[in-house]
Amino acid sequence: MKKSKWILLVDDDPPTAELTTLALAPEELACDVIVARDGLEALDCLYRRGEFQGRDRSQPAFVLLDLKMPKMDGLEVLQQIKSDARFKNIPVVMFTSSSEPTDVSRSYELGANAYVVKPADFPKFNETLKRVGCFWGALNVLPPQAMFAETETRDRPRLAAAI
Repeated sequence: MKKSKWILLVDDDPPTAELTTLALAPEELACDVIVARDGLEALDCLYRRGEFQGRDRSQPAFVLLDLKMPKMDGLEVLQQIKSDARFKNIPVVMFTSSSEPTDVSRSYELGANAYVVKPADFPKFNETLKRVGCFWGALNVLPPQAMFAETETRDRPRLAAAI
């Protein structure tokens, strides 16, 4: 069954992505999880390019973004998301193993909404993700204009009227 909200998970480690998806699966969250394996794939998802071109126009409830990835790292993805007017209101939660003060500072400078260090122990990892998912996926309310990506100018009057 397709859920009304979705989460964009960006993580290049398949076991971590699978565990994260499972932790975000409770019915009360009611969000699908789309996994992007690197930063370029994350942007393809948001811009509806390549394998994501058929994706609906809704935006994710939030982006869960790893920091260290091949092709394009999390900071570059964050910078692109927050510099694009269509996506700047999407909450971005950095979810990474790095607790380096420079990574934390740079993430917030670029507009991250939260920075969460991945716990090494599975029960804490699972509990942390349930809390993150509950807040950003279920409790947080996005502004109405953030619900649709206005990727084509001709869609703007119709989208504005729908809101």
